[in-house]
Amino acid sequence: MQALGYAFALAIGLTLGMLGGGGSILTVPVFVYVLGYDPKLAIAMSLPVVGVTSLVGAIGHWRADNVRVRTALLFGVFTMAAAYVAARYSIRLQGRAQLLILGVAILSAALLMLRDSLRPAPPAPATVAGDRSRFALPLAGLAVGVLTGLVGAGGGFLIVPALVLLAAVPMRQAIGTSLTVIAMNTAAGFAGLRNIATIPWAFVLTFGAVAVTGIIVGTVAARHVRQTTLKRGFAVFLLTVAILLVWQNWGRGSP
Repeated sequence: MQALGYAFALAIGLTLGMLGGGGSILTVPVFVYVLGYDPKLAIAMSLPVVGVTSLVGAIGHWRADNVRVRTALLFGVFTMAAAYVAARYSIRLQGRAQLLILGVAILSAALLMLRDSLRPAPPAPATVAGDRSRFALPLAGLAVGVLTGLVGAGGGFLIVPALVLLAAVPMRQAIGTSLTVIAMNTAAGFAGLRNIATIPWAFVLTFGAVAVTGIIVGTVAARHVRQTTLKRGFAVFLLTVAILLVWQNWGRGSP
């Protein structure tokens, strides 16, 4: 089963590199349902994997001038604060409740990707009115941070649209900026956890190394792969995962 887990790690890295988000949301389901880890431990394990993988991808995009550093810092401050607080609170939630929240988040990610892949490409975004951007971007950052702290998801599927629509960031720069923000909020979420002593670090490092390989390849492939087709196929896969997660954890007791 570990070989299958590493195959998913490669896929997670590839998706993060090409889309700036979406792939990391699969890390916890892979740890729980493919590799058999406890949900709470899986969430703790996912944060360093997603964070380091995103950081490597962000460096690649930064070298290609595809990171808006000031925007990432503004967005990241709010995501980090929310991720830390949510991670501290998450100890009060049952593991199955966290998986249910994750299932709803994956469903949302799938629907957003499917919508984006089916509609015509919009024109380049105009500059957003200052007042709207000033308040909406921090609120989006808080929402992403809460999601990261509670269920270990990087939140790129929310970050990329928020950057494009609220901050008028071009898509390629939104991907690189999203990876930077993910690296920041997963670090804060990990700092807020209390059960890191039981993490199997040897496996996490190996899994992370495979994911890093994927994101390096994905960052290069992003220049050549048609994102509409990729989003459509990945969205269908996410829908399947979301339905299984919600079905497995809805209305059941703690694991």
